[in-house]
Amino acid sequence: MHGMSLRRIVSPLRMIALALISTATMVAQQSGTITGNVADTMGTGIPHSTVVFRNESTSAVTKISGDDTGHFTSPALPEGKYTVEASAANFALTTKKGIAVSADHPAQVAMTLNVGSVTDQITVEANNSNSVAAQYAPMDGLLDARSARTEVNTAFIQNFSSPVADYTELMQMTPGVFSINSNGVGLGDAKMFFRGFSDGLYDITFDGIPWNDTNTPSHHSWAFFPSQWLGGVDFDRSPGTASTVGPTPFGGSVNLLSKDMLDVRNIRGGMSYGSFNTILGDFAFDSGNFGGEKKRNNVLVDVHHMSSDGFQTLNRQQRDAGSLKYQYKFSDTKVLTGFAGVIWLVANTPNIKGPTTAQVAKYGYNYLLQNTDPTQQNYQAYNTYWVPTDFEYVGYKQQLGKGWYLDTKPYTYSYYNAQYYATQPSGGKPINAVNCAPVKGIRPCAMDKLNSYRKYGEITSLSKVSKYGTFRTGMWYEWAATDRYQIPSDPLTHTDDVLPNFHEKFWTNSYQPFAEYEYHATRALTITGGFKWAHYSQDLKQYADNGKTVGNLGGAAFTTHSAGYNSFLPSADANYRIKQNWSVYGQYSTGSVIPPSSVFDVTGAVVSTLPKPTYANSFQTGTVLKLRRATLNGDYYYINFQNVFTASPDPNQPTATQYTQAGNQAAKGFEGEANFYLYKGLSLYANGTVGTTKYVSQTVSGVVNPNYNKWVANTPGNTQGLGLTYQQKYLDFGIFNKRVGSMWNDGTSGGSLIVNGTKFSGITLNQYAPINSFNLTNLFFNVTMRKGSFFDQSKLRLSFNNVFDQRGTTSLTPGVKANVYTPDPSDTLGLLAGRSVTVSFVIGLSPRRE
Repeated sequence: MHGMSLRRIVSPLRMIALALISTATMVAQQSGTITGNVADTMGTGIPHSTVVFRNESTSAVTKISGDDTGHFTSPALPEGKYTVEASAANFALTTKKGIAVSADHPAQVAMTLNVGSVTDQITVEANNSNSVAAQYAPMDGLLDARSARTEVNTAFIQNFSSPVADYTELMQMTPGVFSINSNGVGLGDAKMFFRGFSDGLYDITFDGIPWNDTNTPSHHSWAFFPSQWLGGVDFDRSPGTASTVGPTPFGGSVNLLSKDMLDVRNIRGGMSYGSFNTILGDFAFDSGNFGGEKKRNNVLVDVHHMSSDGFQTLNRQQRDAGSLKYQYKFSDTKVLTGFAGVIWLVANTPNIKGPTTAQVAKYGYNYLLQNTDPTQQNYQAYNTYWVPTDFEYVGYKQQLGKGWYLDTKPYTYSYYNAQYYATQPSGGKPINAVNCAPVKGIRPCAMDKLNSYRKYGEITSLSKVSKYGTFRTGMWYEWAATDRYQIPSDPLTHTDDVLPNFHEKFWTNSYQPFAEYEYHATRALTITGGFKWAHYSQDLKQYADNGKTVGNLGGAAFTTHSAGYNSFLPSADANYRIKQNWSVYGQYSTGSVIPPSSVFDVTGAVVSTLPKPTYANSFQTGTVLKLRRATLNGDYYYINFQNVFTASPDPNQPTATQYTQAGNQAAKGFEGEANFYLYKGLSLYANGTVGTTKYVSQTVSGVVNPNYNKWVANTPGNTQGLGLTYQQKYLDFGIFNKRVGSMWNDGTSGGSLIVNGTKFSGITLNQYAPINSFNLTNLFFNVTMRKGSFFDQSKLRLSFNNVFDQRGTTSLTPGVKANVYTPDPSDTLGLLAGRSVTVSFVIGLSPRRE
């Protein structure tokens, strides 16, 4: 009985076991593998590459890493066709489709990677992170980030910004940034602020080339790089690594990226019309790859015309611009790229920051200019700008073999700002023939002003990629020639005075050699260290003037002098991959900014001791996480930097001026950024910052600092950004809100100020004029014909800026000098531009695709 019972039990178990074995055998027979190598174009294996296998039927994704030699073997994959994607740090994504997998025929594939750029990194992460939220995020961080970075992608620029936007508008929604244009979106010279850094304390580059003014490293948003030329923005909120070159990555780098070139021909013509009689006509041509069997050539052209009356009364402007980008591939290892852009800008903006409180009360919220009273400085006919600019570069990349890569980019650009503006005669006297006559003791009440420069430069780098990491070395060099003057003039006759307020010419040489090594300590840990030497020299020629700047120079026509500045700037950082979709980083970096050319703008141009460059020491740590339906980025920063210098009489030489540091500032805070994929193309984007930026030196030059522990101007204690987007096939919808918390503007003491027994007079008073928080909400709606259609990229586009017509004060310059701020009708205001609506229609034409 017992034996029979045992047999009854064993027999079914045996049958089940045989069935399981049979099923396993069948599964094994229905699966296969993909093996291969990931190498550069010279055949050198690339270690620790990322390889993704995507089933073309089910969209199932399998991800692995290659070994130290670049070899990889997939796990068992169900039979079918697969798309294989390979990527690695510093290389672009490479994709091969239709790779067949079967049990009796294991697939083999060779993946060749080309050297990549920042835009390639964005594409790689969106594809390889397996995060739907990352693919739909309007802006996001990178898992390979070694500092706090936000990438603004092409979709945001094309679908969620105004067609007349400048680059500051594209940055508006990034963490902590705010930039306000009182004349309307893209209709004035806007400046950005973040973390306590104002314009001139951070780099802005275009395709890796830094650009800026020569007297100070500031920028002009309306005269360079309109949104029609841009394909993305890489925003690094740190001084960067040793290989981050430029005059002042002191506070960070805003890296503007040109548009990618299409593989297939496309022609687009569009018209936009919006509020304030704003008209934009744009024509763009993508040639696609052409020229012989190998199709080595590609051309991208954009030409546009924009005119607007502006939100502010009679603050008109007109811009004509054209750009051309050309690429020629000698081979997969040798690529030549050229870019040329030209802008002609004409405007009649006066040389004032905005209307006064009294003018707004009398004439209205949008008041700036008037054309009925020629006795006032804001009479329209007295104020003109003419600003032509050009920007050109030639880039050459070559893979030299054995892991070596060459990247060189010579460039040139120019800026010519010829401005004429009126000034009110002293004592509030009216502008007339008597008060504006160039008579001794009476200042003519207009200004003939020029700021022009031409630059030539080159950035060359060599890199060596090995299984241990990447070594980079190179140098940025730039030469610039500048001519600047301000000459008092009669606005009624345009007759200039004999002597200027100032007139100077100077020549600048900048050198920045660098070296750094990115060490792949393990597959998860990357450590980078390096140093950069920053050298600047200026040779100045200052002409005798009317006493406003250097004076008569003892009867000499001009005086010459030189200045030289040197900084040694080390950096170190690390990135650790906790998981494939989760990284943490830490960074220490340094930056410097040299004093402006106005160091010598003193009587006799005599300066006994040159001020030293201002330094920043930055510490940051953060994390980036990319889940299937959410991306999360966060960072904490602490930055200590020396304040701008102040001028005072030199006690050892009565006719000279000495410059001393005004104390240190410290910025610290937290920044967070996230995107959540909700449902079928619907996503929620959010960011927020909390921090402080204050003066931290209790004493300066041995005396008490009257501004100790006070806030730096234009540094809100908090900011928030929120966006809801819908992106599905032909339809794009987005609404974005930016809230900027309360902050302070500076003032100037009108009398004596006593702090702890020390008397001060005529000083800059920080934390002086309060600015309340304000909100800005924008809404966008687009219908676009996507790829595959003959009318590819045809689009209907609606843009609403400041939807709720918020009326906020964004800046305030006190009209009365006093130790304590009291609102006054003479206060000059910066204001939010009122609601604007723009409608655009674009017709795109492309050949049908096979």
